[in-house]
Amino acid sequence: MTARPYVLLSAAMSVDGYLDDTSSERLRLSNAEDFDRVDQVRAESDAILIGANTMRLDNPRLLVNSEERRAKRVADGKPAYPLKVTVTASGNLSADLKFWHFGGEKLVITVDSAVEKVRATLGELADVVSVGPELDWGLVLDALGHRGVERLMVEGGGTIHTQLMAQNLADEVHLAIAPLLVGQPEAARFLGAADFPGGSTARMRVLEVRPIGDVVLIRYAPKDRS
Repeated sequence: MTARPYVLLSAAMSVDGYLDDTSSERLRLSNAEDFDRVDQVRAESDAILIGANTMRLDNPRLLVNSEERRAKRVADGKPAYPLKVTVTASGNLSADLKFWHFGGEKLVITVDSAVEKVRATLGELADVVSVGPELDWGLVLDALGHRGVERLMVEGGGTIHTQLMAQNLADEVHLAIAPLLVGQPEAARFLGAADFPGGSTARMRVLEVRPIGDVVLIRYAPKDRS
């Protein structure tokens, strides 16, 4: 049986738990030092995953920006860029998004009813696979494991973070806490309501806490609860 990848959730959020505000421009939560840290984590990953909604809203390129880090990946026998992955049940994607036109290989994981729609939209821009009639995160991870992905970095959005945490599929969480308060109930949050493993009293193990400029990085091991 092929092993599932090690799943690392990565997010920058305000002190009150928001990933963004409700303005038309993306809220800058991280600082330059923390962006560089994220670049290093990306370089250490075999694949980077974001949800289709996050792709539509943020239109990210999702790259390893450091030429030195890309060169090290190549020297280690890896592609210059990690595999870029998105997950969609609706199949509502646009071929114009930056995600498809920068970096290396791309993969769309979807459901049976949306496969042909996605292939018609993207053509040769990405491989497209289905995990069956419904989106099952266990099967998503199995599919990535079969492709040789050993370390998966998940960069959002909040719905995906919530689902992976609720299903106890996240091995590590990186939270960059910015010294900001958003206070807008309509804005996106790192986690939504869910029935999390162990309930509200289960305490996750802390792996690391360190300041990065005016941001604080906290690393948790969510499967290690007491």
